[in-house]
Amino acid sequence: MTAEAEPAWLAPSSLEEALALRAQHGEEATVLAGGTFLGILINQGFLSPTSFLSLGRVAGLAGVETVDGELRLGAMTTHTAVERSEAVRAGWPVLARAFGLVASPRVRNQATVGGVLADADYASDPPAVLAALGARVVLRSTGGERTVGIEELILGYYETCIAPDELLVDVRVPPAPERAVYRKFRSRSSEDRPCVAVAATRAGGHVRVVVGAVAEVPQHFPDVCALADGEALDPELREEIARRYAERVEPMSDARGSAAYRRRVTAVEVRRALDEIAA
Repeated sequence: MTAEAEPAWLAPSSLEEALALRAQHGEEATVLAGGTFLGILINQGFLSPTSFLSLGRVAGLAGVETVDGELRLGAMTTHTAVERSEAVRAGWPVLARAFGLVASPRVRNQATVGGVLADADYASDPPAVLAALGARVVLRSTGGERTVGIEELILGYYETCIAPDELLVDVRVPPAPERAVYRKFRSRSSEDRPCVAVAATRAGGHVRVVVGAVAEVPQHFPDVCALADGEALDPELREEIARRYAERVEPMSDARGSAAYRRRVTAVEVRRALDEIAA
């Protein structure tokens, strides 16, 4: 029996070198950031890379900073760094909470901001809260860069709009809203992945609700949220928005819960999130 060849290892030390290798190899080289989710896919036999493009040595891809009131997170910034950042805790506490709820400390020490978004794993915490905050990602190639919102980035199960010659290099979060909350509902005590995740924000009389972990992409219904525009967020209105979200979502069934169960939980968790931002 012939042994399988070991995957090639590409380890650039600069972003320019990484982009050149990305342009050269495209999808033939699997991009490796923190590797937490990628390791699961490989171990379970869903992925058999022939080469890796590791970003671990690329200078300048990790870090947290604020620029003109906007939060900027380098793609290789770990979940722990976001959770513990004084700038995030002071200005975007809901973000610190969401990243702090991911899995275990060991995973958070390794998992990266860019990796969790590029993986487009539906059962992860950050996408919903980043979408609710109106975050954008910067995608760069040797030909230039473009900026897209989270809802444009994630197209489906493990599918994004990132082109074969692009790398996700930066995440940018607008100034924090007046009120924001992230709620994570777990149906199984044996794991830390959400069955239903709800992020809600309120700013200038406008409400934004994003439901994650129930479908292939984060669920946001602007027309339902618009019911709250200029209105007092009273109990009846909160119940109405929650009911409509539960009706509109198209939930999946998996080990964490059936579609019907997820729909019921969505109604409860959306209402509870609205209760918090209305308080």
